[in-house]
Amino acid sequence: MDFKLIEKSPKHFAFEYVQEGEKLAEIEWVENNHIMDMNHTYVSNALRGQGVAKKLLDRAADYARENDLRMNAICSYVVSAFEKSEAYNDIKA
Repeated sequence: MDFKLIEKSPKHFAFEYVQEGEKLAEIEWVENNHIMDMNHTYVSNALRGQGVAKKLLDRAADYARENDLRMNAICSYVVSAFEKSEAYNDIKA
């Protein structure tokens, strides 16, 4: 599954998964002072239950590590994932 980095506006980014012109999944953030405010995660019904949200979060986490950024969990999915796993401790804001 290939996620494309999208700049929605200055400081507003997302990784999206689009198939045949339809956005099926995305994770969004606003970047300020080297902090990614993770504010939205979406997975279409067609992809639910396949671990796509975790794959999106993992890709965003890799992006944070590659760019020396931290992540602030705002959306409920990221908050829950941060609480359940220590895998993101190195990038938590």
